[in-house]
Amino acid sequence: MKHPCVYILANKPHGTLYIGVTSNIVSRIYQHKGDLLAGFSRRYSVHRLVYIELHQDMYAAITREKQLKRWKRAWKIRLIEDKNPEWRDLYSELY
Repeated sequence: MKHPCVYILANKPHGTLYIGVTSNIVSRIYQHKGDLLAGFSRRYSVHRLVYIELHQDMYAAITREKQLKRWKRAWKIRLIEDKNPEWRDLYSELY
């Protein structure tokens, strides 16, 4: 699935959050889950895809990612729970 998007990963419900942007969500989440990317998600075991937001172009996706990173934690949790109240891993639904 190649499409610009912003995504949020969590290690557990209400746990550690990671916000990223990509044009290939399936590939990127595969990399996170396999700990193929050094950095925050590997260090804190943040592998559960809990939120996806598609955008028309990469500029819009990057702009939104920056906006979400500035949000308060409570706002991010509310955003996730509005669309995914059970905090289920959405990775399997990407196919």
